[in-house]
Amino acid sequence: MSGHSKFANIKHKKEKNDSTKGKIFTKLGREIAVAVKEGGADPNANSRLKDVIAKAKANNMPNDTIDRSIKKAAGDANAVNYEFVSYEGYGPNGTAIIVEALTDNKNRTASNVRNAFTKGNGNVGTPGCVSFMFDRRGQIIIDKEEYDKEADDLMMLALDAGASDFNEEEDSYEILTEEDNFSAVREALESAGIPMAQAEVTMIPQTWVALTDEQDIKMMNRTLDLLDEDDDVQEVYHNWDE
Repeated sequence: MSGHSKFANIKHKKEKNDSTKGKIFTKLGREIAVAVKEGGADPNANSRLKDVIAKAKANNMPNDTIDRSIKKAAGDANAVNYEFVSYEGYGPNGTAIIVEALTDNKNRTASNVRNAFTKGNGNVGTPGCVSFMFDRRGQIIIDKEEYDKEADDLMMLALDAGASDFNEEEDSYEILTEEDNFSAVREALESAGIPMAQAEVTMIPQTWVALTDEQDIKMMNRTLDLLDEDDDVQEVYHNWDE
């Protein structure tokens, strides 16, 4: 992954999302609702909810909005039941794409996802067709503008807490963890007062695919934009070397 400025991509993503914060907060609210339903409304007793809250804070979701989402999920017995579904497929030039969604209508979501792939000259594949090209790991990004202490101190704190890798980029630090160690590492950084630009369990590509043809780039962007606009879609992972 060397040579890829991960935080540059994060900032680009955040800037893009500034105009659609309401939609982002709606998606995060849905994740909170599922976490509360599965493990209760107390984040201290529900590690998944605690991780979703951290993700929400990294996306600048206000604390009162988070609290309202938790209370609403805990108190609404008639709340919509969301199911987790995932899709895998191929974009232009063999790029790998994974889509994760929370939906109350799997037929609608499947149709929309298939449509997004088709309009970008790609296709949905069978489960497992591309996920083997990714590693599911915890990823924490720290903006250098918000952290002015020594990199070695941050690295030692992260590794002592259970992190598996530490990378320094031009504008950020990246901390990687095994999925099971993510919460412990994130909580150690939070306790130390270290601001996190991103903190979530994600799918990290093992290799990257370059797109040089303008039409391929256009089609890839079309697929990603359509998926981004879909209310059911929570996360999209791909190995395009942007």
